[in-house]
Amino acid sequence: MRVAARGDQSPAPRPGALESLLDRVARGDQEAFERLYSAVAGSVLGLVRGVLRDPAQSEEVAQEVLIEVWRCAARFDARRGSAMAWITTLAHRRAVDRVRSAQASADRESRVAAHSHSPAFDEVSEQVERRLEREQVRRCMGQLTELQRESVTLAYYRGYTYRETADVLGAALGTVKTRLRDGLIRLRDCLGVSV
Repeated sequence: MRVAARGDQSPAPRPGALESLLDRVARGDQEAFERLYSAVAGSVLGLVRGVLRDPAQSEEVAQEVLIEVWRCAARFDARRGSAMAWITTLAHRRAVDRVRSAQASADRESRVAAHSHSPAFDEVSEQVERRLEREQVRRCMGQLTELQRESVTLAYYRGYTYRETADVLGAALGTVKTRLRDGLIRLRDCLGVSV
């Protein structure tokens, strides 16, 4: 069963004709369904295509809608609206469901891709290298004298100036500078940094 394009459809049916056809379709009248199909297929396809934008998907959904009309014609209630309104409501809902389904599928694929992402080798090796460097600095800081460690910690890790470091330690500025220089030389040697 191919869905008719807009140009293939019959002239607009007289008022009440679609309702009459739907009533006959509800009782299993195939000829009535053929006439109903010819009358509404183009409108259904046009509405669905406006929602989906994809011609192949639109034809598929329009066909599903028309099959649903065949199967569920008995659910139509003329007191609640026209036959055309009922059919276009079915079409619109089905098209929106298809869009939502496609979006949910894309979202699931994105989540799976995000969860299955493993860090690149370089990223892992860099993390390991940084951790090892931190451990080595801690070990080397432990080899400094207490005065050198305090001076280096205040000046380089807490951002104090030489003057502020001297004030905190209660030592002369020259003494602090000497402690810092000696501490940095010992750190350089311990870390194996070449100048």
